[in-house]
Amino acid sequence: MRQRLSFILFFLAANIYAEVAPGKFFIKFTDKTGTPYSISNPQAFLTQRSIDRRNAQGIAITEQDLPVNPVYVTTVANAGVTVLTITKWFNGVTIFAADTSKLAAIRAMPFVQQVMKSPASGNTSYKAEDKFKKEIFSQVQVPFGSPKSTSVYDYGGSFNQIHMLNGDLLHNMGYRGQGMVIAVLDGGFSNADVNPVFDSIRNNGQILGTKDFVNPGGNVYGEAAHGAEVLSTMGGNMPGFLIGTAPKASFWLLRSEDVPTENIIEEYNWVCAAEFADSVGADVINSSLGYSEFDNPAVNHTCADMNGYTAPSTQGANIAASKGIFVVNSAGNTGGGAWTCVSAPSDGTDVLCIAAVDAGGGYAWFSSPGTVQGSYVKPNVAAQGYGTTVAMPDGSIVTGSGTSFSSPVTAGMVACLWQSRPDVDRNTLMQAIQESASQYSTPDTLLGYGIPDFNKAFVSLSVKNMKRSSLSVYPNPFLNEINIRYFSSNGGGVTIEVFDGTGRRVSFLHPDHVVTGANIFRLEDFSGLQEGICLVKLSENGSSETIRMIKTR
Repeated sequence: MRQRLSFILFFLAANIYAEVAPGKFFIKFTDKTGTPYSISNPQAFLTQRSIDRRNAQGIAITEQDLPVNPVYVTTVANAGVTVLTITKWFNGVTIFAADTSKLAAIRAMPFVQQVMKSPASGNTSYKAEDKFKKEIFSQVQVPFGSPKSTSVYDYGGSFNQIHMLNGDLLHNMGYRGQGMVIAVLDGGFSNADVNPVFDSIRNNGQILGTKDFVNPGGNVYGEAAHGAEVLSTMGGNMPGFLIGTAPKASFWLLRSEDVPTENIIEEYNWVCAAEFADSVGADVINSSLGYSEFDNPAVNHTCADMNGYTAPSTQGANIAASKGIFVVNSAGNTGGGAWTCVSAPSDGTDVLCIAAVDAGGGYAWFSSPGTVQGSYVKPNVAAQGYGTTVAMPDGSIVTGSGTSFSSPVTAGMVACLWQSRPDVDRNTLMQAIQESASQYSTPDTLLGYGIPDFNKAFVSLSVKNMKRSSLSVYPNPFLNEINIRYFSSNGGGVTIEVFDGTGRRVSFLHPDHVVTGANIFRLEDFSGLQEGICLVKLSENGSSETIRMIKTR
């Protein structure tokens, strides 16, 4: 009820502004009565992948998921306005009205609850070109031609930003985003269709599609560069120069941000894009966007609004999370400025808000501060956002600074971690990530819980869900030796094999005697085994059982 009340109050406040000039408006409907869609037939409005994601996490399909009544949409369009986007979660449409006299007729429609204008620019100290003003780019100063890792990837300059999160360990285990879908909400993806850093995801069909919510039907590859730079930190694959945190994931490229402006209607674009991401079955949303102050200060948010549930985009982000999507959002770049809190939608109660640190893990001066109020911690965690290795639209590799980059660096690792444990739900995954962070017991307003350790989170999730049976292997994680306890009721020769993360057998034990009852075997000297995942396989009389283990330093 509190979220619904704040949403209605926001509309009432926004509606006081004059509707005299051509512009964009949000039309909220009263209901979904008469819709041809039904909860019993979700395949009509959700992909099977979206339905499967809900089923896997025990999430019901509700009326909120039903599309807007198409008759309502057609009736509004026939009034002489252009329908731009449709939002089922907010039950309404955004429109462009060249002739605002048409709005009176729309307002009088029995199914219209509210008409909200996106105000034109007014006198304000905020400038649209300042949107990404603290995102500074520099030519790289490191020898990218030399290996930067002993892992399966030659990360080049991106090694530090990945290793800081122990993401390279997940990559070594084979978790690189395969089978995961990330929706990228941004302002444009300039040249991502030709940039060589994205050759792999293009050639392998990992770009699943694009959609423009600012200019429906537009070409997102001809718009702003920001989204492409963000994408490079996740999906880039240029060995020796840059490797993304989820180079094997698949991506939807969604334009929700109108970069030359900053108007409240963009938050509704964000919600529409998140709805689309939900409908196509995205697992993760990365949004390196934030909303606080607008071209017209009359609709500015305040830090009091950054309470986890008030701003439109925040409400949309929380709804996306309730559908089982893992939402990752940049904290903002207002550190040291007049705006003293994170921006929407990163304030969402169910959003992983990402602060920025430098290469050494220290707080980056521009990263927006947040709040710590009991279990409500913003930002949630932090990643490298100062001197982050990114790709530019012309294919050059540079370092960039901004929470716009700490967010996707983290989002890619979230996808890899979830790939490793597809049986856990969004909430469990988020808690494991936060618990793995460097200052989980003492969160602060700059870095939240601190820098997450994705290998630690992986171990935590694996140990909590380790298979229990007649075979037990301990300790797990282990260092240089493991004990294998096995109860045999058959009486037969037992073979024990240990495989590393690549499938290479690294240890073998074949007893020359028959075992019966409880038996304990010990394997020693794993000092040469690389840390990360390994498998212990026990075979007896043609049957076998395997347990996943974690080798630590």
